[in-house]
Amino acid sequence: MRIRYVAISALLAVALPATAGDDIPRTADGKPDFSGIYDIASLTPFARTPGHGDSPYLSDDVVREMEQDASDVVAAGDAPSDPDRPPPEKGADVGFYNLAWLDMGDSLFKIDGRYRSSILVDPPDGQMPPLTEAGKARREAGPSPRGSRPDEQNQIELPDDVLKNDGTAWWLDEGSHPYDGPETLALLDRCLIYAGATVPMIPTMYNNMKTVVQTDTHLLINIEWMHWARIIRIDSEHLPPEIRSLAGDSIGWWEGDTLVVDTTNFLGEPGVPWEGLHVVERFSPVDADTLLYRFTVHDPDYAAPYSGELPWPKSDLPSYEYACHEGNYAMGNILRGARLLEREWHERQASGSRDEGD
Repeated sequence: MRIRYVAISALLAVALPATAGDDIPRTADGKPDFSGIYDIASLTPFARTPGHGDSPYLSDDVVREMEQDASDVVAAGDAPSDPDRPPPEKGADVGFYNLAWLDMGDSLFKIDGRYRSSILVDPPDGQMPPLTEAGKARREAGPSPRGSRPDEQNQIELPDDVLKNDGTAWWLDEGSHPYDGPETLALLDRCLIYAGATVPMIPTMYNNMKTVVQTDTHLLINIEWMHWARIIRIDSEHLPPEIRSLAGDSIGWWEGDTLVVDTTNFLGEPGVPWEGLHVVERFSPVDADTLLYRFTVHDPDYAAPYSGELPWPKSDLPSYEYACHEGNYAMGNILRGARLLEREWHERQASGSRDEGD
């Protein structure tokens, strides 16, 4: 089994030797010590932006322009809202977070001294592989319970089809039940997990801190968003396939100074297996303050695996508790709004029946 996993991870470009230099911290048994807090916030897009050509690299001029554009967006988003603005029309977009709540970093990252045009390195064009028929069917059925597509997870603007709001209880017309109670809402709305921040771990719109605690037998990675602790068993075997988690089951082993982590046994949502999803990650020390993180994802929703890489720089900043449940007013408001729209829908139905009787 392990030979197959090593072959899978070879899809990633090898940017480092198997053994790093003497300046990196090490444990008593000589392994690299990855313990610390890392901030992976970055403006580098997950997928290559159209118009940047076929090169995996960006020029300094393009990078300066992208960073200035991002700074301008944040400045505009941080501007005070007009207290006298009128309410939105019924069914209209009620808006998103002010930019003060977001933290996507202020710069793009470099690897081997060059700016990358995308986190994705395979496929070589920097774009996600096409969806399979199963993947298309899953998306036609509604947004994924695990969150947005990987190439949409560090965007400021949400895709148009993520939210559906026309001011009516449209789900009653369709016979669906997305707002019957907390258990029918998406994992993100329920403050349970955000897959894009967890496996694989890529930059998102905020809370990009990762806290690593390492022992001889385990590696713990505390994911700031949503305060999820990944526990990786080193030199172990996978749990039986019927034992699953929203973040899967992770085991690891050392290849020189690189820790390889293999994750299977995923749930798509509570009680529902995500069959075939398999992620291989590689953590390699660059220097005393930086890791190179590489990943390959095998997802049956896509026609081919995809791989990416990004640096993990250490940070002096703290990792905060993401106490989403304590302030999750959105869930209550979503359900209250649904009950109001359903009442209006039933009133219209009753009124239509009376009109027909007249």
